Amino acid sequence: MELFEILDPTITNLGYELVNVERSSRGRLLRIFIDKPGGVNVEDCGSVSNHLSKLLTVENIFYDRLEVSSPGLDRLLTKKSDFIRFTGQEVKLKLRLSLKGRRNFIGVLHEVQDEILKLDIDGEIFNFKLNNLEKVRLVPKL
Repeated sequence: MELFEILDPTITNLGYELVNVERSSRGRLLRIFIDKPGGVNVEDCGSVSNHLSKLLTVENIFYDRLEVSSPGLDRLLTKKSDFIRFTGQEVKLKLRLSLKGRRNFIGVLHEVQDEILKLDIDGEIFNFKLNNLEKVRLVPKL
């Protein structure tokens, strides 16, 4: 079973959203990104960390260091529900395969229909297949 699938139900039951899971190449560092409406704080991260350390022991998932944190202002968008939630926000997008000779785009999330993400770039709508997205991050508003 994939690590994300193991952690997601527990984190959801605690009232948080599992945003992303990163594991170092040697598996020693396990980094978990969580969120909730209004954002997360240090106490939230500590609470989730305590629960996960017990779950990971029961599931025999080995690690040396566990980090639980917020996804940050430049949050990674990975799920279709993320694209819907952040419609109207500016994103930086990187493709697996180039489109019109480019792999990197910055624009406003217009909508998601079927398996197509529509991005407004200077008034022109570009269509990107969800399976061609390598990385999509929010552009922080400062």
